[in-house]
Amino acid sequence: MNRNDVTEKIIATKVSRGLSWADVAAKVGQSKEWTTALCLGQMTASAEQARVLGDIFALSEDEQKWLQVVPYKGSLPTSVPTDPLIYRWYEIVNVYGATIKELIHEEFGDGIMSAIDFSMDIAREPNEKGDRVKVVLSGKFLPYKTF
Repeated sequence: MNRNDVTEKIIATKVSRGLSWADVAAKVGQSKEWTTALCLGQMTASAEQARVLGDIFALSEDEQKWLQVVPYKGSLPTSVPTDPLIYRWYEIVNVYGATIKELIHEEFGDGIMSAIDFSMDIAREPNEKGDRVKVVLSGKFLPYKTF
């Protein structure tokens, strides 16, 4: 057994039980975005969070322990993603990445936006021309230090 096996079991159970990530997140007590990342193998659960997920997804004690192991982050199987939705994010970074970088540096200086001290919110935005996906990313600015 490994972390990928636990992830696959979580997804299979979610589908078979008709669960939503929002419902799972409410039971875990975290955002749907963070909880989904946890369930997909990208975050580390506390013992209590692992127990709650164990109850939801019928995970054994050993499977719950895998949720508490710090994962190898980054889950894309190829350097250029092939899934259409993920590829569009790749396209956004390719097209607008330099612009985002330039504007962050102009506003904040030389540094990076943290993906550790970070939050994300994904919501449906009704629109008469077709609903829109609204994604808000918020990361702490970390300036490079001199030494």
